Amino acid sequence: QLQIVESGGGLVQPGGSLTLSCEVSVLTLDYYAIGWFRQAPGKEREAVSCITGTDGRTSYVDSVKGRATISRANAKATVYLQMNRLKVEDTGVYYCAARQPDYCSAYEPDYNFWGPGTQVTVSS
Repeated sequence: QLQIVESGGGLVQPGGSLTLSCEVSVLTLDYYAIGWFRQAPGKEREAVSCITGTDGRTSYVDSVKGRATISRANAKATVYLQMNRLKVEDTGVYYCAARQPDYCSAYEPDYNFWGPGTQVTVSS
């Protein structure tokens, strides 16, 4: 059973930066698309970003475009989400999820495996 662990969350001031990590228990991410989702307090979970394993195609929700960068280290089976110029509305639990076949989707049921999430709080 594939397992996912997120890390890197915490408390950060508005305008600050952080990098989230997603470690997947596979030998390589070449055949998986990895997505980041988040759930703000009182809101539904939403797709934030995604990256494919084979060719590294990326996608972002409009609210983070220009502020977030998703990347992967396939040999380490790790995906990163770097977020800059953080806003209070970026607060939430961030989840990493994996899916096959290897193409990105913003639809949660398309993802087969999920991590437990990591809390990000943006506050002064």
